[in-house]
Amino acid sequence: MDRWTRAVIRLRWLVLVAWLAALVVSGIAMAGLSDLLTNRFTLPGTDTARAEQILEDHFGQRSAGSFTVVVQSHGRPATALVPEARAAAQRAAGALPTARVASVQAVSDSVVSAVIASRQEPADAKLFTDEMREAAGSIPGATVYVTGQAAIEHDLDPVFERDLKVGELYIAIPIALLLLIFVFGTLAFLIPFVFAMAAIPVTLGIIWAIAHFMELTTYLQNMVMLIGLGIAIDYSLLVVYRYREERRRHERKEDAIVRTMQTAGHAVIFSGTAVAIGLALLLAMPLPFMRGFGVGGVLIPVISVVCAMTLLPVLLYFAGARLDRVRLLPRNLVNRRENEERNMWTRLAQRIMQRPVVFAAGTAALLLALAVPVLDLELGPGSNEGVPRHLQSIRGLDVLSEAVGDGALAPTNLVVDTNEAGGAQNQAVRSAVVDLRERLAADPEVGDVVFGSSRQSVDATGRYLNVQIIGKHEYGLPQSMDFVERLRDEIVPAAGFPDGVEVYAGGGPPSGVDFLDLTYGAFPWLVLAVLVLTYFLLLRAFRSVVLPLKAIVLNMLSIGAAYGLLVVVFKWGAGEWVGLTAFDQIEGWIPVMLFAMLFGLSMDYEVFLVSRMREEWDATGDNERSVAEGLAKTGRLVTIAGAIMFAAFMGFVAGSVIGLQQFGFGLAAAILLDVTIVRALLVPSAMKLFGRWNWWLPEGVARLFRVKPSPLAEQPRPALRPAGR
Repeated sequence: MDRWTRAVIRLRWLVLVAWLAALVVSGIAMAGLSDLLTNRFTLPGTDTARAEQILEDHFGQRSAGSFTVVVQSHGRPATALVPEARAAAQRAAGALPTARVASVQAVSDSVVSAVIASRQEPADAKLFTDEMREAAGSIPGATVYVTGQAAIEHDLDPVFERDLKVGELYIAIPIALLLLIFVFGTLAFLIPFVFAMAAIPVTLGIIWAIAHFMELTTYLQNMVMLIGLGIAIDYSLLVVYRYREERRRHERKEDAIVRTMQTAGHAVIFSGTAVAIGLALLLAMPLPFMRGFGVGGVLIPVISVVCAMTLLPVLLYFAGARLDRVRLLPRNLVNRRENEERNMWTRLAQRIMQRPVVFAAGTAALLLALAVPVLDLELGPGSNEGVPRHLQSIRGLDVLSEAVGDGALAPTNLVVDTNEAGGAQNQAVRSAVVDLRERLAADPEVGDVVFGSSRQSVDATGRYLNVQIIGKHEYGLPQSMDFVERLRDEIVPAAGFPDGVEVYAGGGPPSGVDFLDLTYGAFPWLVLAVLVLTYFLLLRAFRSVVLPLKAIVLNMLSIGAAYGLLVVVFKWGAGEWVGLTAFDQIEGWIPVMLFAMLFGLSMDYEVFLVSRMREEWDATGDNERSVAEGLAKTGRLVTIAGAIMFAAFMGFVAGSVIGLQQFGFGLAAAILLDVTIVRALLVPSAMKLFGRWNWWLPEGVARLFRVKPSPLAEQPRPALRPAGR
C-alpha cells in the first residue's frame, strides 16, 4: 500500500485524466444502456419453459406476451356484445406484431373476454399497449379494457419509476446530504458524491458492454446506483476521517495519505471484496434475471475499490485540506464530536466493557426473538394483489376476475405432447383427455377448462394439445400453487395417458411453483459457499480464526431478524397503521436479494469496526482497550453510514407496490439493526467476553494464509483471563 499510494500520488495527473476519459466513454455508453436491458423472465429447464416453447413454436403464442380485451356491459346482454368485442379485439391485434385473436366469448351476463395471442416477449409486447388501446376504441353501452400481463407491466412501469424517483431524489439523497454535512462539518462532504459520480457511471458503462452478450434486467441500473451511493459514502467516510486523524500526526501531506491508505485503504479492499462475494451469489443463481443483478452486484464494489485506491488519494492530495478549511458547522461542535476521550461512543464503550454479559445476552436475545417469526414465513412468486387498483389493466383484471375467477388473467396451460403427428386423434389420448377434463372439473380450484378445436387447442400437425385451465384464485396465491402440485402429482398421472406421451404444465400458477423450486433448490448451497469464502477472506483480514466466525454468526442473526420483521409487518399486518400493505406472502425473490445485499453491506461495517480494533490490538496487546478504542473511533462512522443506507432503503417503502415495500423494509430494518444493536452493542460485548481468544491464529494457519501469527498463537494452551493482566 505504501508503494502503491506513493505511485498514485506521483502520477496524480495521469490518474485524473484516466478517470475523466473513463467517465466520458461511460457517459456515451450509458445513453444506450436502457435499450439493452429487459424485463424478460425465463425459467430454464422447467416444465413451464418447455410448455412456453411449444406454445410459441406450434400455437403461435406466448402466455405472458398475450393481451385480454375485456368488455363490460352497462345494460346490454353480453351475448349481444360478442361481435363488437371481436371487432375491437381484431383492431387491437392489428396494432401488435405477430398477434391474432385466439378466442372471444361471453364469460358472464355482462362481460365479454377476447384473448389476443402473440409471439412477443412481455418486455416487447408491453410497448404496444397504448396503440392497442387506441385501436380497440370504444363500444356504445360498454367499457373496453385492455389488460393482460404485458399491459399490467406497461401500466406499472411509470409507477415504479415514480416510486424510485421519490425514494432516491426526495428521500435518500436529501437525507444523505444532511447527514454528510453533519458528520463532516466542512465542504469535505462533497468527496463521497465525487466518488459516486466516478464509480457509478464507469460501472454502468461496463454493464453496457456486457449487456451485448447476456440478458440483463431493467432494474439493474437502480441497484447499481443505490449500492454505489452507499459504498461511496462508506469508503469516503472511512478514508477521509482517517486522513484527518493522520494529518494531525504527520507534517507532510503525502505521508498522511500513505498512512491513511495503509490502514483505512487496506480495510476498504477487504470490505469491497466481502461485498462482492455476497452479491456474487446472484451470479450462480439458475435464473437469468437474478444473474443480471449479480453482474452489477460484483462490478460496483470492484470499481469502487479501484476508485478508492486511485481517485480518492488524488482527491485528498488536491482538495482534502482546502475543503476542510470551509466550515459548515461551528468548530466547537465538530471538535466536541471528535474528542475521542469524551464523545458518546467512548462512554458507550466504557459501559459495555463494564457489563459485557448484560449487553451480549440482552442483544442476542432480542435478535433471536425478532428472528422467531421467520418460522411463519410464507413465500410466493408475487401477485397483482399489491398494486394500485386505479390502473386500466388492473381495473380490467378486476372486472374479469369478478366474472370468471381471479385466475383468468394467468391461466394454467397444460400442453400434451403425443410425440407423433396426428397423435391428438389417437383414441387412447382422446380418452385420457376426457378423463383429465372430468378430473379437472371436479377439482375445487378449477373455475373453467377451455379445450376444443375452435379455440386453437390442437396445433396444425395434430401432435400437440393445449388444455387451458382457469383457476378460482390468482396465480401466486397458495390455493393456486397447491393446485399445481395436485395437477402434476395426481390429476395428470391418474388420467392414464399412453406411454410416450409427455404432459407439461406451464402458464401462471406452474411458473410460480417452478420459480420457487428453481430458486430455493440452489439458494442454500450458494449461501453455504458465500459463508465459506467470506470466512477465509475475513480470516486473512482480521488474522484470527475466531473473529470471522463471530462475524458470520452475527450477520446471520441480523438477516434472520430482518426476515422475521417482514413476517410481523406484512403477514401479521403490523405495518398497516403506517400505510404498508398487509399480505400473507413474501415475494420469493426478496429473501435471496436481501441476503445477497445485506450480507455484503453488513460485512462492510464489520470490516471497518474490527480492522480498527485489530490495529489497536497490534499496538497495545490489550483486548479491552483495543475493543473500546476501536468502537470509539469508528462507531460514529459506521452509524452514520448505516443511517444513510437506511434512508435510501426507506425510499422503497414509500412506494405503492407491495414487492418494493417488502424489499425496502427488509433492507432498512436489517441495516438499522446491524449498525445499532449488532455493531454498536453485540460485537464489542462479545469481543470483551472472548478476551485474547479474539486474536487467536495458529501458526500453521498463519503460514497457510501468509500472515503474521497472533502473539496468542505462541501459547499452546492459552488461558482465558481478563485482557491486559
